[in-house]
Amino acid sequence: MNQVRRAWIWLSRVGHCMGFGIQSPTDYRFVRSVVNERWPYYAYESLGTQDDWQKRKLGKLYFRIANYLQPKHIIDMVEAKKYLLAACPKASIPQKNTTLGEHTKIELAIVPIQSEYQQLFSWCDEKSVVVFENIYQQAELWHCIQHDPRTTVTFDLYYCGIVFFDRSRSPHNYIVNF
Repeated sequence: MNQVRRAWIWLSRVGHCMGFGIQSPTDYRFVRSVVNERWPYYAYESLGTQDDWQKRKLGKLYFRIANYLQPKHIIDMVEAKKYLLAACPKASIPQKNTTLGEHTKIELAIVPIQSEYQQLFSWCDEKSVVVFENIYQQAELWHCIQHDPRTTVTFDLYYCGIVFFDRSRSPHNYIVNF
């Protein structure tokens, strides 16, 4: 993606910087301390030095999300395993083409937007978090995901979307300048 397009995306979302407009303290804290955290983490130096800027930026985000959640089981379908294991070294991450059983419970899943979200959501509970990559490649599908009755809070970061299923939170769809 060229720098002019990146600048245009950032400028079009400038009103959504650093959690502005988020009224929920839980959601605001998530945006400030996980999504838009600017302090360097302990593993940043060694992670993704060969990756392009977008893969590294998203990889650091996945690292922070995994560090925040500390899940025991992670589904990684976007090849971010090195970032996820740096944050949760004891987490189990099955191979990309492994089939999941019907009794699988998702704690953290990072998947492309083309994934079959209906089946994925059937494995989610109130503690699950699902991250969809490249949500604007299929904007209509992202819109369906946002308005699915099982989702409660979604964060649109343009490059990816984060979905929470916690019924104790008020439903909301946030746009965040990431």
